[in-house]
Amino acid sequence: MMRPRTKISRITQAQESMATALDQETVRTDTTAEPSATPVEAPTSSTGGTRVSRTSVTSIHDSDYTGRVVPVIWWIVGFVDVVLIIRFLLKLLGGSTVSGFVRFMYDITQFMVAPFHGIFNTAVQGRSILEPESLVAIAIYSLIGWGIVSLIRMMTRRGTAGI
Repeated sequence: MMRPRTKISRITQAQESMATALDQETVRTDTTAEPSATPVEAPTSSTGGTRVSRTSVTSIHDSDYTGRVVPVIWWIVGFVDVVLIIRFLLKLLGGSTVSGFVRFMYDITQFMVAPFHGIFNTAVQGRSILEPESLVAIAIYSLIGWGIVSLIRMMTRRGTAGI
């Protein structure tokens, strides 16, 4: 019984230079012996079977810079949002400023909320304070983070001309 010879698929020089230019690549080579398939290469023997060799290159472009910076930006935006949500809830539920944690939260978030004071009236009911500037700060900082991430992705995208 004759075993069909396996021929290693050769990548042309143009394909090879293209593959080295990619940031990440996955190369998969499939070799099958099918009599009814359309040959990609000339048959290697006259045993009746046609040799078909396919090479597929899948490229994923996500530069190291983008892959590292984008999650960091989203982590920072998420952290800021969580801290501002805690501030909003402490104010809404009337958190006592005698508590060290409450005072700490108010102190570290004061500079984040300060640019938005005076946009809306602050409603006070007993010890509870509805502070809409905290909600505005959450929305604005989230939009700024989204804008920075979009700008980074746009600037690092391949195949587009810079403005």
